Amino acid sequence: MTGKNYLDLKAEIWDTEKCASCGACVAVCPADAIYFEIGRDSTHPLNSGYCKDVNDGVPCGACYEVCPRIDRPSSEVLGDYIDIVSAKSTMDVPRKQSGGAVTAILANALEQGMIDAIVTVVEDPWTLRPSSAVITSSEVLVHHAGSRYNWWVPLVASLKEAIITRKFTNVAVVGVPCVVQAVSKMRRSDLDLLRPFRKYIRLVVGLFCTETFDYEKLVQDKLIAQRQIEPLDIIRFDVKGKLEITLKDGSMITISLQEVEDCVRPGCHICTDLTALDADISAGSIGSPGGATTLIIRNPVGKQFVDNALRNEKLSLKDDVTLELVEKLSAKKLERMPEE
Repeated sequence: MTGKNYLDLKAEIWDTEKCASCGACVAVCPADAIYFEIGRDSTHPLNSGYCKDVNDGVPCGACYEVCPRIDRPSSEVLGDYIDIVSAKSTMDVPRKQSGGAVTAILANALEQGMIDAIVTVVEDPWTLRPSSAVITSSEVLVHHAGSRYNWWVPLVASLKEAIITRKFTNVAVVGVPCVVQAVSKMRRSDLDLLRPFRKYIRLVVGLFCTETFDYEKLVQDKLIAQRQIEPLDIIRFDVKGKLEITLKDGSMITISLQEVEDCVRPGCHICTDLTALDADISAGSIGSPGGATTLIIRNPVGKQFVDNALRNEKLSLKDDVTLELVEKLSAKKLERMPEE
């Protein structure tokens, strides 16, 4: 975007608590001058003090170009799609979050050579502390299945490792709606600096999301300190109008979202997108029976990946999605739409 640089991004987004903390600006900065300090106060990136545009007068604007918070949020409920189905993995996915459908689609794509790397979230099994990673084998992917996307991670930052450093040419990205929005802007941009991202991102899988939580504030302050819940005892988190925590002994703890409001990332308060409208495939547990994944197949690219997993018997589909619940929660999130 001609004439814009990180100072504009800082003034308009970082300093106004609108930052999604997706990490897109980190990924595309050619000078490696934008970075995150991980911790409870990391509400936006930092800059080292250098910018090609500001310091040397060399036009760039890549960071501003890919920011998902520059544009006004979408007011669509479900967005464009080809089909909406309930899906289950036919593979053994021990730690799957719902139906394991996303893992099945991606594992099949790796095995068939449709993709050569996946940028996704992984977590430490002892502490639940999340991080972004580049995964290149189906075995490692299955091992990390079920990683919690309700933790904040500057996920898109790992695209630089995948595409620029490691030179992968068929990359899949799995992330929450703000991540999907940023990657979509990379794919649509005609800025020459973004050409490698535009060329080599093959698949974008978006995950349903109401909000993401700060790890330190939720785990350390709320769960360990106040409720004496150890991370190792937690099997699953789910957010369906409330925070549901399933423990290893089979019990479930339910916490109202109001109680954990102070743990929500600031930028989430203006996000209106529940179902990742800009993805090739959107996925979540909302609307499907227990143990199944709702898939919104949005375009021919997404359909190709799903169909290939079906042909290789890695995935099974049913038409039993309750759209009313998805639409209800989508409409609820649209209430966050900022005023003009």
